[in-house]
Amino acid sequence: MENSIYDPEYVKGLFDRMSDSYERMNYLTSFGFSIRWRTQFLKSFKKPEDKVSIIDLLTGMGETWQATKNRFPNSDLIALDFSSEMLKYAMHKNRTKFNNQITLVQQDILRNDLPSNHFDFVTCAFGLKTFNDEQLNFLAKETNRILKVGGQFSFIEISKPTNRLLKALYGFYLGQVIPVLGKLLLGDPEEYRMLWKYTDKFENAKRAQGIFENTGLKTEFISYFYGCASGFYGSKGS
Repeated sequence: MENSIYDPEYVKGLFDRMSDSYERMNYLTSFGFSIRWRTQFLKSFKKPEDKVSIIDLLTGMGETWQATKNRFPNSDLIALDFSSEMLKYAMHKNRTKFNNQITLVQQDILRNDLPSNHFDFVTCAFGLKTFNDEQLNFLAKETNRILKVGGQFSFIEISKPTNRLLKALYGFYLGQVIPVLGKLLLGDPEEYRMLWKYTDKFENAKRAQGIFENTGLKTEFISYFYGCASGFYGSKGS
């Protein structure tokens, strides 16, 4: 069971089933901070004068698009995800809010045909926890492959706080309260209980940062709001 929760088909099915309520629940699981964090995790990017190409990995419903477009209005934005149900909502958002300016790609990042040395920026918000170490290593290599030399990346994920009291409260909230809300919204608390299980195993982004560093990427770790979220950013050297 422990290995099967990282199987791409299992993860895809999980997010397909949660798609009706995921955006609201993501807001609730982060105490409303997810919107701010999606803006903050882009601040490490240097603003270029020329038009840039950006790919948002594990884009979900496109929750990061607005923050990306606010920072880089003159950009080509590609959004990748493998959940067809999540992408249905993303397509609607693309049509109604972005005038179909976003290019959607339905692919598994672990089995993709993205071009090499192509993107100026790679972003990924709240998707790392569903990867085991082997998959994170592949993700790091793919990030390295698809980035241009000098290209930048930023990843962020819900994490376990380091403060004991906050960790206990956060664990209770994600592990007990959120599944109840999931039952009210979705009719099944187990889907959202899995999100805490992933977060509990993930802990924070330090291990993932080390994996990315080992592939030759330059990285910096960052913590948000006492460790309730964490991530890393960096660039591809020559």
